[in-house]
Amino acid sequence: MSRRRHLVRVASPLAALGVWQLLTSLDVSLWLRFEQFPTVVEVASALADRIGTEAYWQDLGHSLRRIALGFLLAAVLGVATGTAVARSRWAADVLGPLVEIVRPVPAIALVPVAILLLPTNEQGIVFITCAAAFFPVLVSTRHAVRALDPAWEEAVLTMGGGRARVLFSVVLPGALPGVFGGLSVGIGVAWICVISAEMISGEYGVGYRTWQDYTVVDYPGVFVGMATIGVLGRLTSTAVEALGRRVTAWLPGAAGGGAAGPARSADSASAPPHRADPASPAGATSPGPESLAGPAPDAPADSAVLPVPEKEPVT
Repeated sequence: MSRRRHLVRVASPLAALGVWQLLTSLDVSLWLRFEQFPTVVEVASALADRIGTEAYWQDLGHSLRRIALGFLLAAVLGVATGTAVARSRWAADVLGPLVEIVRPVPAIALVPVAILLLPTNEQGIVFITCAAAFFPVLVSTRHAVRALDPAWEEAVLTMGGGRARVLFSVVLPGALPGVFGGLSVGIGVAWICVISAEMISGEYGVGYRTWQDYTVVDYPGVFVGMATIGVLGRLTSTAVEALGRRVTAWLPGAAGGGAAGPARSADSASAPPHRADPASPAGATSPGPESLAGPAPDAPADSAVLPVPEKEPVT
C-alpha cells in the first residue's frame, strides 16, 4: 500500500471523530439532535476507565469465546453442506428446500427456539451465532463448487483418481476463494447476532454490558461498547481475510504471484497461446504460427526443414 493511501485511511476515521466532537460540543440540534450525545472526549474517558476494570476483559473474553465456537461450527457445517448440495443431487433435493426456507429467517428470531431447545443461555447464544454465519458460508461454498471447471475433475478421473481424490485435490482447493468470501461475510454477521443475543438473553459479554449501560442511562458506556464491538469485528474479519490470502496464495493471479508458479517472460507472455485441436488426441495442441511458417531464420541447422528433391521431367 502506498504512503498516500495509508495516510487517507488514517485520516478518514480521524476526520469523522473530529466532526463528532464538533457537533456534540456545540449541541447542534437541527434535524438530528446531538445535544444528548456524549462527546469523543467523554467516550475516551469512559473507555480508559473500563479498560482498567476486570469486568471489561471478562465481557470481552465471553464474547470472543462465543464467536469462536459459533463461527468454527458454522465454517465446518457450511462448507460440508454447501459442497454436498453442489455435488450430490440427492443432497440438493433433500437439503436444498430446507435451506431456502430457513435462510431468510433472521438468526436473532431464533432466540425463542434456542431458549426452548437448549438447556443454558450460553449454548443458545452459540447456536444463534452459528446459525448467523452458517448460511453465508453455505451459499458461497455452493456457488464456488458449482462454478468449477469440469475439465479439472475429468483430468483427475482420467489419471485414475477416485471421488475422494477429486474432492480433496480439485473441488475443495478450487473453491477456496469462494469459501473464504463466505467466511468473511459470515464473521461480520456472527458479530451482529452474538451482540443481539447477549442483549436479549446473555449474562456476560460486550452486548450484555452495552444494554445494561443503556438501561442506566450511561451513554458514554454505550458508546464504549459500540466501539469495542467495531474494533473486535474489524480485527476478526481482517484475520479471516489474511488467512484466506495465505491459503490461496498458490492460485493463479494471487497477489505477489510467487506461490502461483514462475512468471512468464515478456516474450512468452506476448506470444499467442497454442490452441487445442478438437480433432487431435486429448492433451495435444495445434501448432502455433511459427511452426506453420517454418523455423526462424536464426534456428540451428539440425532443426531446418530438409529440401524436397526435384522430380525429373517426364519425356
